[in-house]
Amino acid sequence: MRFSQAELQAFTGKTLPDLIPRPTRLLIVGIKPGLLTVAVQAHFARRGNRFYPALFRAGITDHVIDASSGFDPADVRQLEDRGIGITCIVPGATARAAELTPAQLRAGGAALRERVADIRPSVVAFLGISAYRIAFDEPKALVGRQPLDWGSSQVWVVPNPSGLNAHASLADLTAAYREVAVAAGIDPYPVVA
Repeated sequence: MRFSQAELQAFTGKTLPDLIPRPTRLLIVGIKPGLLTVAVQAHFARRGNRFYPALFRAGITDHVIDASSGFDPADVRQLEDRGIGITCIVPGATARAAELTPAQLRAGGAALRERVADIRPSVVAFLGISAYRIAFDEPKALVGRQPLDWGSSQVWVVPNPSGLNAHASLADLTAAYREVAVAAGIDPYPVVA
C-alpha cells in the first residue's frame, strides 16, 4: 500500500486496536503509533523498522512478520498464541515521537498502568528509555529490568527499534528482546543466523 504524505497526515491522532491476547505473557509497549501503522491498522508497519526482524532473530516469532500492508491473520495468531501483546504509551498517531508533549506521555502512562493492572502480563517491555523516563517520572531509569514491578508484572525497558535509534544495533535489539521473552516465560524458537 502506498500513501501520499497528505493521506498519511490525515491519520494524525487516530488510533488502532491494541493486540492483547489472554493471557498476555509479554506486553510490548511502543511510544505511539506511526501514521502508516494506523493507516494499515498493524503495529510497527513501516518497512525498515527493525521490530519484526529483531523478534525473529530473538526466536520470538518463527519468521519476519511484514505488517507494511496490514497484519496477516496468521501472524496475529502466532503473536497471540505465544502470549505477545502490543500497545503504546500514547494511543494517538503522530509522524514522530518528538511531537508528543510530556503531559501527553504522562497521561498515556497513567492510563497504561491501569490497563496493565487489568491485563496482568508477566512482563511489560517498553521500547525506548527517553519516553519511559518522562511518562513514568523516572528520570534516572536505565535500560533493562526496572527495580519496581507493577503488581505481578516485571517492568523492563529495551532499545527502541526505530531507525532513529541508530546507536542500538539489530544485534542489541535481538539480545534485549530475547531476554524479556525468556523472562516472560516464552520459549524461544531456535535462533537463525
